[in-house]
Amino acid sequence: MAGVIESTLQALHLNSTPQAPTLEQVAELRAEYKKYDQDHVFAFWDELTDAGKTALFGQLSGFKPARISHLAEEALHPPPPAENPAVEPLPESATASILDSDPAALEAWYESGLDAIGRGEVAVILMAGGQGTRLGSSDPKGCFDIGLPSQKSLFQLQAERIIKVQKLAAAKVGNEKTAIVPWYIMTSGPTRGPTEAFFEKNRYFGLNKENVILFEQGVLPCISNEGKILLQAKSKVAVAPDGNGGIYQAIVVSSVLTNLQTRGIKHVHAYCVDNSLVRVADPTFIGFASSKSVFLATKVVRKRAANESVGLIILKNGKPDVVEYSEIDEATCEAKDERDPSLLKFRAANIVNHYYSTEFLESIPEWAHALPHHIARKKIPYCDPATGEEVSPAKPNGIKLEQFVFDVFPRIPLEKFACLEVRREDEFSPLKNGKGSKEDNAETSRVDVMEQGRRWMVAAGATVVSENLGETGVEISPLISYGGEGLEEMFRGKEVLAPAKIESVLKTELE
Repeated sequence: MAGVIESTLQALHLNSTPQAPTLEQVAELRAEYKKYDQDHVFAFWDELTDAGKTALFGQLSGFKPARISHLAEEALHPPPPAENPAVEPLPESATASILDSDPAALEAWYESGLDAIGRGEVAVILMAGGQGTRLGSSDPKGCFDIGLPSQKSLFQLQAERIIKVQKLAAAKVGNEKTAIVPWYIMTSGPTRGPTEAFFEKNRYFGLNKENVILFEQGVLPCISNEGKILLQAKSKVAVAPDGNGGIYQAIVVSSVLTNLQTRGIKHVHAYCVDNSLVRVADPTFIGFASSKSVFLATKVVRKRAANESVGLIILKNGKPDVVEYSEIDEATCEAKDERDPSLLKFRAANIVNHYYSTEFLESIPEWAHALPHHIARKKIPYCDPATGEEVSPAKPNGIKLEQFVFDVFPRIPLEKFACLEVRREDEFSPLKNGKGSKEDNAETSRVDVMEQGRRWMVAAGATVVSENLGETGVEISPLISYGGEGLEEMFRGKEVLAPAKIESVLKTELE
């Protein structure tokens, strides 16, 4: 077991500085790769510098050639898909909706979640490995400014929501010392340094540094169309992050799981960085999931139209699962709910927003190795092992292997799985695309945040007047309100001139 952990630590770049290998170690490793017809990765060994040899040996030691060859074979020659899987909506026993639940139940979930936060039992894991390439930025996506009047980044918006929910919980339980929500941020190799620097530069946005823990997801070698490990250079294997499903293995090997246990965490909220409306450590969600004593719960939004290209949370062959839009036929997409024909039968759109019990996360070593891998065919620059020439291919020449965070769903007993439908306009506005795109871009994210603030103001009894034709939005700092609460006393009967920026007086406490 110790060898497996050390290998994984190397793959995640979490071990100490690698030592120069001995001749015996090199021979042993080369023989292991040769056994699986992957020894071409040593093609240039004799001409490498000592530093190059040490780096390549360290990288190759972090992979298991038997496993890589097996994954490549499965990916390149998959079994035929099962015909016509039985697909059904989740049963009512596993679902609830913010849209039509009893207000008393919503209040009970919220209060229960705040109590759990107040006791120090709730943590957050952020999946933040992506760069803003599509957005025209080389920075980590969490550093992106979506154009709000405050110019706050996604990271800052989320940090301030944590600060606010901690204060709400502390006020409820009367103890600021226990109302702490540790924030675990999973980066990729390329985004680790820039993310850490961004948080340091911004003084962790007012959070205690010891409660913001960065860790890296793993990587896997890129594979050629012929099943061979690709070299990026003579002394380096071409690798790619192992997908958001790599979160499970990374939680274990990075000591995040141990940290959760040490802190006494019982409930974990996990989400993706690119959702500008995400309710971080949402008390209602925590309370809902804990009331059902589930291992895993997921938030969904209502599908906007039958042809919206989104994954759906469903039952597939009797097990919780996600089905992609391309996997179901038109008739299934357009089917109506028998109880309410105005609704689609399959409408629970996946937004990658999950709850986990720590008890469930403790079982990761039992099943993480068995999760499936998916392929993405890409143009992957490589070093030709025959000539040493570095090649930039004109067409896809290989595959990148990745896991999806929802691959674990079918392993969850139905009685331990739950789904909460939330309002899209309140909780989901993804930042996926660059300027000029029709949806899910910085402009739609900005508008959604500003429109949410306007709705909160109106609900609080304020009148919002537009200064510029068509601009009615209000940016409300998370330090003022987490989910629309606490605004009536300050704004009832007042006129707010939009576009407006409402900042919290609490900001002075952070400076």
